[in-house]
Amino acid sequence: MPKTVVRIRLGQGASASDVGALKAWLEREHKLEALRSSGDLEIRERAGTEESPGSPMGAGLEIMLVLVGIVGPKLFEEVYEQAKSGVRAWRENRRSVERGEPPEVEVVPDGDAR
Repeated sequence: MPKTVVRIRLGQGASASDVGALKAWLEREHKLEALRSSGDLEIRERAGTEESPGSPMGAGLEIMLVLVGIVGPKLFEEVYEQAKSGVRAWRENRRSVERGEPPEVEVVPDGDAR
């Protein structure tokens, strides 16, 4: 099964505002924005489905980048790399505008999780 989802999991210490801010940041990433505009990508926010160690409430928070339609490996890889780059940039920006360390963020390629 081709990969169609990139999961972005926010770790311990992440707040709902962190999730919203990171989602908004990713929506403005040029390549991701173009795919959203064409209907080929959806960016969703939801409570995590897996328990993560160190998360006091069990499931953490996550953002899902869902590729819609037929997805080739090259397009998936581009979205995955853009997500990782966007997360790095968001963490650097958050570090400069807010006190304390930003939450840890894990970017994971996934199968079809729709």
